[in-house]
Amino acid sequence: MNDFHSPFSIEVLYQIFSRHPKICTDTRKIRKGDLFFALKGDNFNGNKFAIRALDNGAAYAIIDEELDDPGNHGDHVIRTNDALTTLQALAAYHRNQFTIPFIAITGSNGKTTTKELIHAVLSEKYKTYTTEGNLNNHIGIPLTILKIKKDAQIAIIEMGANHLGEIAGYCMYTRPTHGLITNVGKAHLEGFGGPEGVMKGKGELFDYLRAYAGSAFVMWDYEYLQMMSKGIGEVYSYGTNHADITGVTEQASPFLKVKITRGNSAGSIQTRLTGDYNLPNVLAAVCLGSYFKVDPVSIRKGIEEYEPSNSRSQLIQKGSNFIVLDAYNANPSSMKLAIENFVHFPATNKILMLGGMMELGDDSLAEHQQIIQQIGKNKWKSVILVGGDFLKVPHPYLSFSNADEAGDWVASQILDDTALLVKGSRSMQMEKTIQSLLQKQ
Repeated sequence: MNDFHSPFSIEVLYQIFSRHPKICTDTRKIRKGDLFFALKGDNFNGNKFAIRALDNGAAYAIIDEELDDPGNHGDHVIRTNDALTTLQALAAYHRNQFTIPFIAITGSNGKTTTKELIHAVLSEKYKTYTTEGNLNNHIGIPLTILKIKKDAQIAIIEMGANHLGEIAGYCMYTRPTHGLITNVGKAHLEGFGGPEGVMKGKGELFDYLRAYAGSAFVMWDYEYLQMMSKGIGEVYSYGTNHADITGVTEQASPFLKVKITRGNSAGSIQTRLTGDYNLPNVLAAVCLGSYFKVDPVSIRKGIEEYEPSNSRSQLIQKGSNFIVLDAYNANPSSMKLAIENFVHFPATNKILMLGGMMELGDDSLAEHQQIIQQIGKNKWKSVILVGGDFLKVPHPYLSFSNADEAGDWVASQILDDTALLVKGSRSMQMEKTIQSLLQKQ
């Protein structure tokens, strides 16, 4: 077997990568010529599948445990000290081949939608690579970087985090030249140790930009982001007032319409998103489009043609019913905004279907109770609370242990002229609650 322990190990591995530029970490998805990285987790060990990967056509397997019998694959097995850190180091080496803008995006809410809108706008002028879906963690980010090809003109990297030091670590091999923090809210409180920890953790992106002469895009309505961005050499702002790019909501639902009021002549932009809470995301896309000199007509076109997917701010019509499907994730901040927006949704009959919010630590019961108090401020046709700590706090609403049970309730109802808001943490799989509605012709 080959050993890459010298100072030139990543350089040698990069030569192999240049001939086999596709990375795979799942033997079920191996294609001929892939590089297989044997990653490990709490419930899996890729080293045990290295030979299978090679049998299925992988060009090389990068492992960090001795194989019992590599058979005739010995020359195609690369032993490293740690497969994950090797993957990240390879991504760093690949990143260093580019001199293009690398834009990093993080935040508690809206980062994936913001990333997708920015990508839609910048792609109108530039060859732009970006994070696929929400592959925004310690594995997804290096895989995203390694998919960037030589023709790239701009790269957009989404960074998720649930503990301190995580964003700082990503920055060391992503080396962002530009960055944006969508907001700082009550997400992953357990891992960050509370709201102050969340702010510090997300702020690691701005810390990096400040230290390495980067540029920041800042939502100027949020004073805490103004404070967090102090000392960064170049700040380009967006918001509803007193910013380089300003805009307001012309219509929040059923679809958001935004009017740009300063800094760009894109005018009124009719999006396919629902909810006033998406205004900052749209303004961010206009801001970056303006900064990178995308013409206003193309900015508007990119945003208006963006179609939300993957249960993020989707508005779905089924017969006389409307479904606001925002079930990819949830935390107290995003849940509160979604409910506030739904109050103004143009429908007489409204049903809330809310799943439990995860990773809130000691604050979880109190945060769920606050959501229940907020629900009580308005009248609803029905309120259905599903799983998590909604099961542990008192409330007068319908309650189910999981999304399948809630889905059975929906299937038993005759719904007409009704709007449903469906939201919850990813583990709740709240999209299951409306499968019967989605299957109707």
